[in-house]
Amino acid sequence: MLSENDVKNLEKLCKENRRNILKMVYNAQSGHIGGAMSSVELLTVLYHKCMNVSPKWTKSPDFNNRDRFVLSKGHASSILYSVLAQLGFFPKDELMTFRLFGSRLQGHPVPFCPGIDVATGSLGQGLSIACGMAIGLKLDKNPAKVFCLMGDGELQEGSVWEAFMHCTHAKLDNIIAIIDRNRLQIDGCTENVKSLDNLSDKIKAFNWDVIEIDGHDINAVYCAIERAKEINKPVAILANTVKGKGVSFMENNAGWHGKAPNKEDFEKALAELE
Repeated sequence: MLSENDVKNLEKLCKENRRNILKMVYNAQSGHIGGAMSSVELLTVLYHKCMNVSPKWTKSPDFNNRDRFVLSKGHASSILYSVLAQLGFFPKDELMTFRLFGSRLQGHPVPFCPGIDVATGSLGQGLSIACGMAIGLKLDKNPAKVFCLMGDGELQEGSVWEAFMHCTHAKLDNIIAIIDRNRLQIDGCTENVKSLDNLSDKIKAFNWDVIEIDGHDINAVYCAIERAKEINKPVAILANTVKGKGVSFMENNAGWHGKAPNKEDFEKALAELE
């Protein structure tokens, strides 16, 4: 369990991340606000409290033993960039180059950006990539973990379930999948597009351990990740979240999946995040 001070500090970082997401997408007039906002607590807690990673390690022996991260839902890159900037992987000023021509902060993550291990964004492929990375670490007898953040809509892809199956087959106790279960995708509600429920039972049927949490509860996120790190089999953290979390008129609204706000909406949203 986190201390009260830790929770307060993380809450401040989460609020900063939400403001950054909004500003980045507005400045570029392009990007995905809804799914980035729903992932804020997940990535803020993961990077600040749970992952073994540091921007200082790029030229040190510790670099090889760092934990790996795969943003399978690559369109939510704005939250990842914001967290990486908080940790010092690149200057915070660079966030305003998001999605602009020539920027290191592309719409989907690419490895020439500091802190990015793999290019992602073709939905349904991230867990397979993470599986391969985890196998490689096992072969090298490397103790690092691989974390993979997935959207729930991409779980409608068959390749995801092949990866679930292979992670179990390969006995990968070094892989942790985090599922952003906000129940909305670009075409609407996931259950209307292609039903996923009961999602927990489906994943357990592939012999994964499943931890279900409120994905906006900072202590719940922290405890789930720390518990998952100790389990000797693949683990999925099923995080129930709200798309567009933090801005009232964006919450649970599929229309904000990939839309940039106009000036009026930007100012209204920013006022709610102050």
